[in-house]
Amino acid sequence: MQNSATNTVDAPPARDGGPLDRFFRITERGSTVGREVRGGFATFFTMAYILVLNPIILSSAKDKFGDQLDPGQLVTATALVAAVMTIIMGVGGNLPLALAAGLGINAVVAFQVAPLMAWDDAMGLIVLEGLLICVLVVTGLREAVMHAIPQPLKQAISVGIGLFIAFIGFVDAGFVTRIPDVANTTVPVQLGTGTLTGWPMLIFCLGVLMTIVLLARKVKGAILISIVVMTVLAVVVNAFADIKSWGLTTPSLPDEVFAAPDFGLLGNFDLFGAFGQVSVLTVVLIVFTLILSDFFDTMGTVVGVTAEAGLLDERGQVPGLGRVLLIDGAAAVAGGASSSSSATTYIESAAGVGEGARTGFANIITGGVFALALFLAPLLTIVPMQAAAPALVAVGFLMMTQVKHIEWDRYEVAVPAFLTIVVMPFTYSITNGIGAGFIAYVVIKACLGKAREVHWLLWGTAALFLVYFAIDPVEQLLGMK
Repeated sequence: MQNSATNTVDAPPARDGGPLDRFFRITERGSTVGREVRGGFATFFTMAYILVLNPIILSSAKDKFGDQLDPGQLVTATALVAAVMTIIMGVGGNLPLALAAGLGINAVVAFQVAPLMAWDDAMGLIVLEGLLICVLVVTGLREAVMHAIPQPLKQAISVGIGLFIAFIGFVDAGFVTRIPDVANTTVPVQLGTGTLTGWPMLIFCLGVLMTIVLLARKVKGAILISIVVMTVLAVVVNAFADIKSWGLTTPSLPDEVFAAPDFGLLGNFDLFGAFGQVSVLTVVLIVFTLILSDFFDTMGTVVGVTAEAGLLDERGQVPGLGRVLLIDGAAAVAGGASSSSSATTYIESAAGVGEGARTGFANIITGGVFALALFLAPLLTIVPMQAAAPALVAVGFLMMTQVKHIEWDRYEVAVPAFLTIVVMPFTYSITNGIGAGFIAYVVIKACLGKAREVHWLLWGTAALFLVYFAIDPVEQLLGMK
């Protein structure tokens, strides 16, 4: 009787803390509502920079017809997708994994895809990419494609995108500028205008220093703190100094802080419009590049964060992985449909885990704060590139850390990885870097008599990239020119 009574008294608190506890399994996973709330806020503050960076990256680019996206509308779209998809991940996946527009993918869309077509066509490709990811998840082909790409190349792609993003940050801030060919100089780029001058450049340099110091001290929200502090400093400097131009965004206080969200970009996509702007081969390569960038980053993030949270099962697998990947694919669709670029799972979710988050309830908090940001568009669009660009440099560094996992003494993987990494920033093209790496990997393996080690999917992809690089002579041979 005593044992029975003891079990009756002691058991309920361990497994029944109310409907909320039961639904999210908070107590079961060794967490508390307080920890989940703290974790949700921590995740938001470490990834909220995307509300500034995504609009700046996308609005700074022009499509084939010279059109640009509205920064205010982009803030609304970015916040909306982050809020909705983060909450859906929390409820449907019950893991502390927040989602928002992916850095790297938005650079591909802005600087590689949009110049080839109209914005609605480019966003249609994002929707198409998300739908294909969902199909890959449902059919089980996603893992098959993952196994086809050698791990060193996956890591090299992340590193290359990191360098590319950092380069964009230096260029957009004016720290690095292009030297016109007529200058007859020995280098294609230079430091500023030959030297670093002006208050905006000082803001950028201070921002870089502040960001790296905060990261080195492991301060939570380091990137966001730097953006906020440098923006405030830029507003003060702009008020008292005579500055010719800040570039895209002038840091002056808006007439109002709050405003109704502008949903003007929602639904502005054409699923198949790109096929009328570029060749089918180009569309295939673009979509493949987007898929590659999206779901490999997602897989690494999901496994890494859940492992840190101690949530992997006895076989080392993520609980409910199928649902998680399906929601991530749906986030890509939502990002394209809202013109905010593909949304994906954020590695910054690890900050929430560090604060104790173990369930999807933390996502309810993170998503709720993103929802509040919908009404702060005027305040968020005063951030000059000089204050935001240091974050691009910092994110580039964080992505660069993957380079340590590449076996540099094995040339058969090191050379393709090297080409993947350097071709991206040097040609200002993520697609070119991936293609160079894939082709080099296949050729080296074949020349070493190890052709059978290369998955047939990689052979097919390398062949597509070979045609992509040789598209001009191929078109001539086919009489298309």
